[in-house]
Amino acid sequence: MSRDALTIAGRSFESRLFLGTGKYKDNETMAKALEVSGAQVITVAVRRVELDRTKPSMLDFIDPKRYFILPNTAGCYTVEEAVRTARLAREVGISSWIKLEVIGDEKTLFPDNEGLLEATRILVKEGFTVLPYTNDDLVMAKKLVDAGAAAVMPLGAPIGSGLGIQNPHNITLIREFVSMPVIVDAGVGTASDATRAMELGVDGVLMNTGVAGAKDAVLMASAMRKGVEAGREAFLAGRIPVKRYATASSPTEGKI
Repeated sequence: MSRDALTIAGRSFESRLFLGTGKYKDNETMAKALEVSGAQVITVAVRRVELDRTKPSMLDFIDPKRYFILPNTAGCYTVEEAVRTARLAREVGISSWIKLEVIGDEKTLFPDNEGLLEATRILVKEGFTVLPYTNDDLVMAKKLVDAGAAAVMPLGAPIGSGLGIQNPHNITLIREFVSMPVIVDAGVGTASDATRAMELGVDGVLMNTGVAGAKDAVLMASAMRKGVEAGREAFLAGRIPVKRYATASSPTEGKI
């Protein structure tokens, strides 16, 4: 699928699967899952990793020559926290790209869209490449793009829920009317969810719990890779129209 690269802010990726690094039973399992997933973009929660490179860290298991590390502001509930965390990630040399999260509700982990928009504007002005995690809201997605976001990341379902794509129509609208890459983030529970997301025409899928929380995380990472690739190919191929009644697969005209 190398001829069908995903380009964000001038950087191209062959894989459209973005994979997180939290919740694995150990770092060795995480490293194996990353490898078989084929993912190139790997997200790390800045607040949950050891940033002192003289001490053991999860980052020791992620080869920066092989993977593009995308820090995120998971666990941040205010604009100030999110902006400070992004700055820290850049200062310690992880990246000037940031997956931006400003959480608005502790139970659902839904984003605070007002805070998200404000933080996006601040970080874009400071030279960050911002990929904001947002609700499946077309109006907010367009505002984030207008604020300078390099991509938008609407949720498929609440973080870690495994519910799959709950509002496919909303996701389709965002893809239709937003000019930047659209990456479904959160809610994917199994490979068919990833396939469904890609069949809607989105540019990629980001997941963590669906892989890390599986009984066999490494095998699930392989399944997710195939699900993303199958969904993308199906979208590009163009599915047949949905009809209410049967249509014969073999023509009857011209036969005796």
